[in-house]
Amino acid sequence: MVAPSRHPDAPQLPRRLIIGITGATGAIYGVRLLQLLREMPGIETHLLISDAGVLNLHQELDMRRKQVETLAHVVHNVRDVGAAIASGSFQSDGMIIAPCSMKTLASVANGLSDNLIARAADVVLKERRRLVLMVRETPFNLAHLRNMTSVTEMGGIIFPPLPGFYHRPQNISEMIDHTLGRVLDLFAFQHALTPRWAGLKADQS
Repeated sequence: MVAPSRHPDAPQLPRRLIIGITGATGAIYGVRLLQLLREMPGIETHLLISDAGVLNLHQELDMRRKQVETLAHVVHNVRDVGAAIASGSFQSDGMIIAPCSMKTLASVANGLSDNLIARAADVVLKERRRLVLMVRETPFNLAHLRNMTSVTEMGGIIFPPLPGFYHRPQNISEMIDHTLGRVLDLFAFQHALTPRWAGLKADQS
C-alpha cells in the first residue's frame, strides 16, 4: 500500500498506523504487532485499548495497560472521540484491530462510532484507507458473517488470525509472526518474519 500523497513542500511525516486491541481472545497479536512496528524505522503507532481488551491482556499475558502502552508512540483514550485520529484530516496509512471482537466488528459494520476505536475505523473506511480486522470468534453465527460481509463491501479486510503450517512452525511464536507478517504485507511494510512461499518441494525419495 502506498503512503498518502502529500504536497512536495509539506514536512515529511512518518508512516502512521492506528492499532486497536479489543476484548477478543488473542491479545498477543496486538502486543506482538506493536513490538514489531516499534523496531521499524519511520513508523508511528497510535494505540487504542478497549476496557475488555485490558482484561484480556491481564488474563492471557499477565500484562497491565501501561506495559502495553509503552510499546506505542502515541496512546489515545478509547472514550476520547475528539482525538486527532477521529478526523479524516489525520493522515495515516490505515488501521489494524488485533484482535477484533464481534462487538467491535458489529460497531464498525453498522457505523456506530460508539467509541474511539469504532470511530477511527469509520474514518479509515470513509477516507478509503486500509482497515484490517483480525476477527476472533468460532464458530461464526449469521450476524457475524453478515457484519464481516458489510465491512468487506465497505472496503475493509477481514483477516482471522488463522495459522499457516506450510512453513513448518516450531512454536507458537513462529505461528504468530507468520500471521502478522501477512498482515504487514497488506501495508507494504518490509519484514523478514517468515520465509516466502517458493512452491511445493519435489519428492526427493
